[in-house]
Amino acid sequence: MLSEKSYFGFENLEVYQLGSELVLSVYAAVEEFPSKEQYGLAAQICRAVNSVCLNIAEGKGRGSDKDFLRFLYMARGSLLETVSAAHLAARLGFLKPESARSLYEQASVLNGKINAFIRTLESASV
Repeated sequence: MLSEKSYFGFENLEVYQLGSELVLSVYAAVEEFPSKEQYGLAAQICRAVNSVCLNIAEGKGRGSDKDFLRFLYMARGSLLETVSAAHLAARLGFLKPESARSLYEQASVLNGKINAFIRTLESASV
């Protein structure tokens, strides 16, 4: 997890930190992909996983819980896109089973945390 000073606030959010860890894991896993997939599924899964963190950061900076919620929903959608791409990569034989399982486990934890965060913000805005 991050040990550096937080300058903007989003860096301290657990969902952001978990998302950052998932980014590192996905990039490591993509190294297993065949080179012909560099601009295909490899690029798509990297864009999707990056979008998780980027949406969390952007949403935090919007200044209202309503806007933040919208970006958390987008982050969750990008997370599920990442998982879908990992499923495809595993079925195509680009990911080893243990790499795929690790990504699924990380994504599952992050999904639960994003869902809990969404519920918390929704209940606070009622």
